[in-house]
Amino acid sequence: MDNVVLLVLHLACMSQAVGAQVQLEPETLTVLKGEEARLTCSASVPWTVMVWLLNDSSVLTISSKYGVLPSNNPNVTAENRSTPQRSSWVFILRRTERHHQGQVTCDLQNIQRRTASLFVQEKGSVEVSGGNRTVLRGQWVLFECQATGWYPKPRLGWSANGIEVGQGEYNISSEVSAEGLFTLTSNLSMQAMESSHLECLASVSALSEPLTSHVRLTVVAEVLQEKDDCSVLLALTATLSAILLFLLLLLCVCIVLCYRRRRQAKSSQQPSVRFDQSVSGQSSVAEVAGGKVNLGYSTEGLADNGHNNLIKESTHPPGSVSVQKRVANLYCHGNSCVLQIPDVVSSSNLSLHSQSQAQVNLGEESSRATRRVTTV
Repeated sequence: MDNVVLLVLHLACMSQAVGAQVQLEPETLTVLKGEEARLTCSASVPWTVMVWLLNDSSVLTISSKYGVLPSNNPNVTAENRSTPQRSSWVFILRRTERHHQGQVTCDLQNIQRRTASLFVQEKGSVEVSGGNRTVLRGQWVLFECQATGWYPKPRLGWSANGIEVGQGEYNISSEVSAEGLFTLTSNLSMQAMESSHLECLASVSALSEPLTSHVRLTVVAEVLQEKDDCSVLLALTATLSAILLFLLLLLCVCIVLCYRRRRQAKSSQQPSVRFDQSVSGQSSVAEVAGGKVNLGYSTEGLADNGHNNLIKESTHPPGSVSVQKRVANLYCHGNSCVLQIPDVVSSSNLSLHSQSQAQVNLGEESSRATRRVTTV
């Protein structure tokens, strides 16, 4: 009896040892439909034939002596990755389909078999309906996201500005098509308080990153506030510009008025020499002649203007020098005397230093005024 127990234990240990020498990796493999599936079967014991089964159906046979034997299934093949210490073959399913999902078995004939699980998933599409939205601040907005054609049932969620939205803020409904594909619909209701970037995310385990669809929520109040700020700034700038323009115009008017007043003041200060014949002229002539003024003399009847004015007015521009010199000659014949007074001689070319030395030559042809004076 003891010998029988010992034999059973020995056979169990041998079975465990052989099993430990045959490995199939990975034990679980998940791929997307259409992708390649790879599983590696390795053994540290000699073997003759390796058979690969897919859902208990033989798809590929490998001989340790001849390698991969011809197969009727072009979608499967194998690669030899053996080392001196261990024999390894990689089973390759080139294009996976939904019906490939199941058990993949590596069977070492008369030694051991190992089995792994293959899962084939399908990636569908995801879309947020309605597109971008523009609403007033505080308004409630409803967004709808639909994920179509997925297997298995995908995970569906929302994010706003990169932050995940809590599951309590949206709902999800699902349905299954005749092909076993899932379609999920999610509704998100939120109050528009600020402009946001919304994303709907759908994923399955075979995807490295979720599939997303995004929309833009624009809050009109923010846009209006920005426009109001710009309007206020423009209005303030226009007001300041108008004030500065008015001040500049007022300054120009003041400058013009001051300039005109200064011109008028300079014009009124220009020197002018006038001799009034009716009052001072007669007295001057009488004094030069050494006689008295004939109050009975009248200028009527004298047609020549030279008899009316003894000295003409001479006006020169500011900055010129005017020299006036009178030379009177008195001729007497009996009781009658004639006083000859020449015209005023003006010169802008004589300097003040030579004014005292100026000589005026009067000829017979120079214009002159003649006054007849009767000496009593």
